[in-house]
Amino acid sequence: MVVLRRNFGKFFSSRLVGPLLYLVAFGWGLGRNIQINGGNYLEFIVPGIIALGAMNTSFNAVGVNLNISRLYYKTMDEYLIAPISAAAFVSGKVLAGSVRGLIDALVILALAFLFGARLAVNGWFLLVVLLTCLVFSGLGVVAAMVVNSHEDMANFSTFVILPMSFLCGTFFLPDSLPKVFGLIINVLPLTHASYLLRAIASGHGIIPLSLAVLAGYALLLFAAGVATVRTVR
Repeated sequence: MVVLRRNFGKFFSSRLVGPLLYLVAFGWGLGRNIQINGGNYLEFIVPGIIALGAMNTSFNAVGVNLNISRLYYKTMDEYLIAPISAAAFVSGKVLAGSVRGLIDALVILALAFLFGARLAVNGWFLLVVLLTCLVFSGLGVVAAMVVNSHEDMANFSTFVILPMSFLCGTFFLPDSLPKVFGLIINVLPLTHASYLLRAIASGHGIIPLSLAVLAGYALLLFAAGVATVRTVR
């Protein structure tokens, strides 16, 4: 958090670029004349972009930095010999990544309102964003502890994070995909994050199954992160 505070201006400005490009390209450009689910495409796509931003920022803030500190800078050794538990170490990493993910999501939400999107934002909406951040921060810890090179971390992002970015209901509904792909996509956490945020933002309330799936992923990945840190110790 000290590092984030010192570099907040740089971090904040970098968070503006991606959402602006998405909103201009898909909201004003491609989506200006598109109607989906009875509403305009901008209001359909914004919850997906928020879920996407929360995933990417939370995962990268934890996974990339932790992998580099473990393999190259060796600064993780200081944590391993310190009198703190593996659960405390993972909690710190996950919460720090989640804060960054939340900031990213709030930036996207603010830009969306400036672009004219009309969304119903309430406590459930923010809870789902937080759960999404916790899920992918936990995944970042697991990936950083298991993957043994920075190049392989990039490969992990290519084969896991990138497909979720485009297929998990972010830009379109997965219903139009072949059934076998739909079954796989509906198991992935980003799909449920997109579904939940879109349902809440449109005023339809929460989807209990998707909320349970996200919470389950958050707990499972936190436990997996603790287990992988303990093996290193």
